[in-house]
Amino acid sequence: MLFFFIPLGISASLVTLSHIIINSTLVRAENSEFIIASYAIAMSLFGITERLGVLLRQTCSSLVRDKFSFTLMSRFTYYLIASLMLIAFAVAYTPVGNFIFSTIYGADDRMVENIKGIYQVLIFVTIFSAFRCLNQGVIIYNRQTKWLTIGMGIRLAAMYLLSIYFIQTGNISGKTGAIIFLVGMMIESLISFIEARVLVRKMPEKHEQLQIKSKQTIFKFYSPLMFSSVIVVMIGPAINVFLGKTADIELAIASYAIALSVAHLLLSFFSYIHQIVINFYADHQADVKRFSFLIGLIPLILVGIFSYTAVGPFFLEHVMGVSGRLLDASLQVLKVFMLMALLFPFIDFFNGLLMVHKQTKVTILSQSANLVITMIVLFVGVTFAAQWNGIIGALAQSIGMLAELIVLTSIVNALERRSKNKSTLFQMKGMGKER
Repeated sequence: MLFFFIPLGISASLVTLSHIIINSTLVRAENSEFIIASYAIAMSLFGITERLGVLLRQTCSSLVRDKFSFTLMSRFTYYLIASLMLIAFAVAYTPVGNFIFSTIYGADDRMVENIKGIYQVLIFVTIFSAFRCLNQGVIIYNRQTKWLTIGMGIRLAAMYLLSIYFIQTGNISGKTGAIIFLVGMMIESLISFIEARVLVRKMPEKHEQLQIKSKQTIFKFYSPLMFSSVIVVMIGPAINVFLGKTADIELAIASYAIALSVAHLLLSFFSYIHQIVINFYADHQADVKRFSFLIGLIPLILVGIFSYTAVGPFFLEHVMGVSGRLLDASLQVLKVFMLMALLFPFIDFFNGLLMVHKQTKVTILSQSANLVITMIVLFVGVTFAAQWNGIIGALAQSIGMLAELIVLTSIVNALERRSKNKSTLFQMKGMGKER
């Protein structure tokens, strides 16, 4: 179990480290707060379409068992990418984008042009990200998770070299981050494609217990995850919209983005707990629960160390290049993210159980609770404590996740009790037949 989890955890940590590299590059620009804020806004909107592609990873790892089902999943992926690109191009190249960035986000004309330029590069990341996740689903199902680490390691090296080039030439703009991101994603997607093709060739034509009979079967599993993800990815843009109404807009968005990238770096290693549940829970329930609980407490400790010791200021200043009031503000925001660090691993655990029970539609309810509570906290924070700036975003996101965990816990516990009752009933019927 540990050997399965560690490569996944390392891969996820490297993903977050790649975003640290981007922010560390952008922070060295002349007008760093403006550029980071522009990049953060573009990324928050990009995250909506990209998230729908990322869902292919758990959909594929849960459903694909043979060549036939992989073919169906591949066709489903093509349709999904085409739909996402139509939406993304409408935002990037029509007045729709101007309306979203200026009216909803509250950006001025200068920032809107910068944001649209960044977004026009980011939309191509969606294509490679979706294909990457399709192939990674096959890799995870076959328990060859070391290839995720290898692919991410090569991607990270390429991004770091490209970052050094931009820093040395001094040619740093908002698009710089998007270009670094795109090149890295292309490389990781290629490596995942090569390994997945090898694994697919070893699969049977049709599995004895085939789970996919048509694209409709895939959509039935995928659609609840899609709707819940649309809900949850709205949280990021919503936070940035409300931060645009704080006392210091650029400082609020930039400090929130910096602190969130550090928090994600520390949390990312533990973001694949749901895969442990999917692959091992059926045969090792007690071990999975014990393992998940023990490692689930580590993120809280790590964020606490960064927030309340010299480790955090040292990392922000000497690794990320953050200084001055942005450094101080980012540390204050990071302290609030300790609550999120406590909640995140257990949310991932319960989401894994929902996938085991094939009850992914429940995520729509839990994510809705998250969004509603987050919006309420954002509104209250901006109305009564606008001077808190980025702290408002971290507080809202953390309390929203608490609401999500409460909903998940109550529903999953009910599903577990129902499952145990059915198991007991079948055993009693079996004993009756033997008599």
